[in-house]
Order: sequence, then C-alpha cells, then structure tokens
Amino acid sequence: MNGVTRREFPEVPVVGVGAVVLDGNRVLLVQRGQEPMKGEWSIPGGALELGETLEAAVRREVLEETGLEVETEATVEVLDKIVLESGRIRYHYVLIDFLCRVQGGALKAGSDADNVRWVGHEELNSHSIYRLAPATVAVIEKAFRMARANKGGAG
Repeated sequence: MNGVTRREFPEVPVVGVGAVVLDGNRVLLVQRGQEPMKGEWSIPGGALELGETLEAAVRREVLEETGLEVETEATVEVLDKIVLESGRIRYHYVLIDFLCRVQGGALKAGSDADNVRWVGHEELNSHSIYRLAPATVAVIEKAFRMARANKGGAG
C-alpha cells in the first residue's frame, strides 16, 4: 500500500487524535461523513499522518471537519478502540484526545463531516439524540472537569 496504513483490517494499530473543543458549557460535535462510524456523532478527529505531530493533526482534523482553528491545551485521555468482526480486528485505533479552544475560523461541516454543531453539556445525557459512545461521553465529561479546574485555578 506504498507506506499507507490500512484503517480497515490493519496490520498495525492506527494512531488517531480527537479534539474536545469546549466553549463555555458547550462541546463541539461532528456527525461522521465516512467510515468508521459514518452517520454517528462524536468529537472531531482522525488519523495521524506520517511526519505530523499530534497537535498538528488535531488542528488539521478540526479545521477539515468543522472550519474552526483550534489550539490544544492539554491531553484529556489516551485509549484503545478495537472493533472485532468475525474474530478478526476490523479497526484498531490508539486514540489521544485533547482539550482544545477555538482560535478562529467559521463553523461549517467540512470534508469528513455530514453535520457539525455546538451541543450543550446538559444534552449529553443517555437520552440525547446524539447517542454518543459511552467512552466519548466519559472523555467529554473529563474535559469539562479539567476546564473547570483550570478556570478555578486561574482566578
């Protein structure tokens, strides 16, 4: 595959990044436009490219998916996402999620997203129309706690 790692049924894990972009009591969500997870809501993110730093990957993915320019503030979580199919590993991502803040741009669904929107913290409950994966909700909740702690320490 000329140095390109297959994402589906890979030979090695794929490194991915995610952005928990917060604005007050809101988080930025995207509706995936491509597999994996096409049609599902999640945080912006994608695969690290060869020679790219993690922070550069986060900025690129958020810009491509949402039209927003962000700055990373802190690492929120590092986790595995492994999806099995008929006893084989269909997807294996090592995900690094970052707390981010908006620096510029204009919100619009981009190349990898069908939809993008700011969602209130209170809308993330289990009855939400967004049906976020439990691991995604946990990462978002952790990011909100981190942001509150940082704000409390600054004042």
